[in-house]
Amino acid sequence: MLAARDLAFGYGRAPVGRDVTLDIEPGEVFCLLGPNGCGKTTLFRTLLGLLPPRAGRVELDGRPVAGFSRAAFARRVGYVPQAGAPTFPFTVLDVVLMGRASRIATFAAPSPADHAAARAALETIGVAHLAGRRFTEISGGERQMTLIARALAQEPGLIVMDEPTASLDFGNQARVIERIRELGARGIAVVLSTHDPGHAFACANRVALMQRGRIVALGPPDRVLTAGALQRLYGVAVAVAWLEEAGRHVCAPSIAETGRIP
Repeated sequence: MLAARDLAFGYGRAPVGRDVTLDIEPGEVFCLLGPNGCGKTTLFRTLLGLLPPRAGRVELDGRPVAGFSRAAFARRVGYVPQAGAPTFPFTVLDVVLMGRASRIATFAAPSPADHAAARAALETIGVAHLAGRRFTEISGGERQMTLIARALAQEPGLIVMDEPTASLDFGNQARVIERIRELGARGIAVVLSTHDPGHAFACANRVALMQRGRIVALGPPDRVLTAGALQRLYGVAVAVAWLEEAGRHVCAPSIAETGRIP
């Protein structure tokens, strides 16, 4: 569906990563992990056609991404950025309607079908009750859910999410991961980055580890996310264990006790 072949990427003359080859399959949840500054966001921007490859190529359904118009690409691939501070007090429904832009003619107003698609996306993500609220007045978790609904309203086959759980509390992280699993079950491919290996165990079919701009491991979470691999990736000792109550592996840094607070 989406593929990178011997991809090198960066900004202008500044290289960030190279030798990246991967394929994203329909309905797959693909998780990218790596330390800060390793090139995850730059890779995503290149996969989305926002940055030209320095070498190699990116393909969508076997065609070079550069050959798609932005509207045609947006009808196939959605993007969920990190939920920053909003500026304009649009309603949640209006924000989600923006996801229909690639399907609305220039200077045309959203049709009843566009409104129906936006409301259906809100229903799917579980935040239909927020439709009339102002985007500036809802919580960070609710804004993240709204941005996922906006991408879903595009009716894409694939959604790219850049750290969708960043800055969210524990409960909202769990809700976002649950929605990602549901999208994969609906046949929508999801590519996401995260700093929490536990999220990959919870929702991903495959995971890639990135270090210094290169993919150093790729495969199913249970095979790739070992204690040794995570220690090499992040530079800290990590414990990985099976948690029966959760029905999956979990992991945590092994932090040595340095003393007690009196």
